[in-house]
Amino acid sequence: MITYEKLWKRMKELVISQYRLHMEGISNSTLTRLRRNESVNMETIDKLCSILQCDLGDIMEYKQE
Repeated sequence: MITYEKLWKRMKELVISQYRLHMEGISNSTLTRLRRNESVNMETIDKLCSILQCDLGDIMEYKQE
């Protein structure tokens, strides 16, 4: 399973709110999917990495169920 726990930690470190992500084009429904560790498209991941200035591994990781 892909988990986005690192995303929320990274946002906290950088003091970036969900509102800021929304203003940058990340929809509320996508934020909900991220909170639930549900799948999102690569365009969203690319946008998150751009906003947070990070690599994929900084915002997501695979955890075996």
